[in-house]
Amino acid sequence: MTPLERRAMDRRDFLKCAAGATVASAIGLQAGLGHAAKPDPATIRNHNPNMEYRRLGKTDLWVSAVCLGGHWKRLPANAAPWDLPETDRMDPFLQNRTEVMDKCQELGINYVDACSSGEILTYARVLKGRRESMYFGFSWYEHDLRFPEWRTTEKLIQGLDEGLQAAGLDYVDVWRPSALMDEPQPDADIEAMVAAFETVHAQGKARFLGVSSHHHGFLKHAIETWPQIAVILFPYTAKSKELPQDSLFDAVRAQDVGVFGIKPFASNSIFKGDSQPGNPMAEQDDELARLTIRYILQNDAITAPIPGLINTHQAENVAQAVKERRELDLHESAKLERAADEMMANLPPDYEWLRRWEWV
Repeated sequence: MTPLERRAMDRRDFLKCAAGATVASAIGLQAGLGHAAKPDPATIRNHNPNMEYRRLGKTDLWVSAVCLGGHWKRLPANAAPWDLPETDRMDPFLQNRTEVMDKCQELGINYVDACSSGEILTYARVLKGRRESMYFGFSWYEHDLRFPEWRTTEKLIQGLDEGLQAAGLDYVDVWRPSALMDEPQPDADIEAMVAAFETVHAQGKARFLGVSSHHHGFLKHAIETWPQIAVILFPYTAKSKELPQDSLFDAVRAQDVGVFGIKPFASNSIFKGDSQPGNPMAEQDDELARLTIRYILQNDAITAPIPGLINTHQAENVAQAVKERRELDLHESAKLERAADEMMANLPPDYEWLRRWEWV
């Protein structure tokens, strides 16, 4: 099947896919708890037998157990991006992102999440000609819920349309606007978002609806109130734990919602080195990254953590973590706990809010 034929098939299947996604079936609920039989590998995008795949809630998409987050930090100096990837001087940066995407595809990673204009334009460009191999999560946050002028149904549709056009995309798999970070988004805004999604979904521009936030209560209320929301994104680090009662995960399981865990490495605060090849702390940091991924994946309600990967080695390292024994032994648990305590003690001032995500 050619890429164009595959794209046409995906677009024809939009309504059929989402119609079954708005209300979870008994099988779907069981799958959300991690007990469903996996589908035919041929139906899993970019399938690799060495990668684990998890069901993304009621979307019924099967995504890799670790995915590619859109943020890039600590890139090699010669690959640092300017404002947007539009000129020849971006070549080192685009080469870096292309190499990482190539490696992700080789490893069976099949979802990339982009949450800014620069990230969207970059990954759309890197995926040109091979879009059908990677699920795309899309939030042009400058034109969605975080800004008052973009909170009506009409403006949200306009924001998505303009983003798709600028990026040269026909559709996105998960349109997941970025809600207010530290306070609940008003219900009227979410009503507008849902109405906008229903329009763009009918037009074949967005397959599923998600939302990201840094506010526990808002996310719980949102998924319990609007069944159209099939995916949520929130922080989950090596220090995070599930509340024994009234957890956000209770609502996630009940509503059969897919979860992407953002900031798994707490903005790199868990690492000792600078993430560059040859750093004397590289081996220790690689181990901490793998321990963190294994720890996060122990929670069956998390579909996948989505770290930002700055080189091919990091992509290989997190993919290796997926293949390693899931449970940490006593020595590994103690090592990760010490590192997580140091991580929280060393958070940058603009990431102090991660302390609120120790209990979820």
